Amino acid sequence: MADIPLTRGQFLLPFVSILDDIGASTDTLLEKSRLPSSLEDKSELYIPLLPALRFVETAQRSQGIEDFGFLAAQRLHFSHLREKTRVLIAHAPTLLVALRHACHWASREDTILSMWIEQYDDHVRICSRLAGTQGLLHLKHTQWIQNIFPIHIIREFAGQDWMPAAIAFESSYAPSRATRSAWPNVRFLSNQHAAWVSLPTSLLGLANRSAACLSPQQDREDAPAAYDIVQLLKLMLPAYLDDGRTALTDIAGIAGLSPRTLQRKLADLGLTYSDILDTVRYEHASGLLRDTDCRIIDVALSSGYSDPAHFSRAFRRMTGVTPRQFREQSRLG
Repeated sequence: MADIPLTRGQFLLPFVSILDDIGASTDTLLEKSRLPSSLEDKSELYIPLLPALRFVETAQRSQGIEDFGFLAAQRLHFSHLREKTRVLIAHAPTLLVALRHACHWASREDTILSMWIEQYDDHVRICSRLAGTQGLLHLKHTQWIQNIFPIHIIREFAGQDWMPAAIAFESSYAPSRATRSAWPNVRFLSNQHAAWVSLPTSLLGLANRSAACLSPQQDREDAPAAYDIVQLLKLMLPAYLDDGRTALTDIAGIAGLSPRTLQRKLADLGLTYSDILDTVRYEHASGLLRDTDCRIIDVALSSGYSDPAHFSRAFRRMTGVTPRQFREQSRLG
């Protein structure tokens, strides 16, 4: 466990905005918890987690706010995540890859946060835990925040009306009646080994519906050009998938760039060339599997794989299912 657990100021902003809306003495509460004032100007900076928890609990108790963590979670959206995390999710070929990115970079949101995926026969759980905090009071507030982001990510692929079958909390937490009514048909579980949300395994292969979660800052001079390089590669690569010219050096030369320059442009976004190539191959292959009767081996070759077994492993890594299972699921709707 880190000596000083930290969280990004972004995650405290929803609590602060609720307090401001009801006319509470927010600055006084922040000062008593030894937290910095003017958090709006410091939202991208890190603040100590334990004083933040004390601030939230003190504010909830003193202002008589029911289910403070739930109310704050309702005000969170993709813009509260780090930009590089949003970029990776926006360009992920499937939901499974997006969730893996979120798990890998979780500690950049909270320094002691870990996320992982647990797979069962017909569903998976997206789990999270703050290391070294077992038994700590008031964790229900953070666990609402921990659970809401996987839900946002899943909705980018499954649609904004998607609801989890279950939402679980590590703490001894019972949601209020109002909270339950806002999440109909969702089971709430407490005293679990971690905070988690569940989803059917069949959703893991869903393709990204949009890049709505990607909001480049237009006041940065290099932002439009930086994001264009990804779109240009995704437009160009499909033409080269079946002729064996998709190596980084080949594509960089075709695009009139040095390999190092291409890698740097992508690295500025937190991406690699392999990320883009995997996405293009998946989009091509999934379209053929979904919309045609092409044999699996022909889909593999057309997508740039010389070995069908390699194609199947790569496809399963991105979707959680084999190409044949993906085709069957697609035709079942």
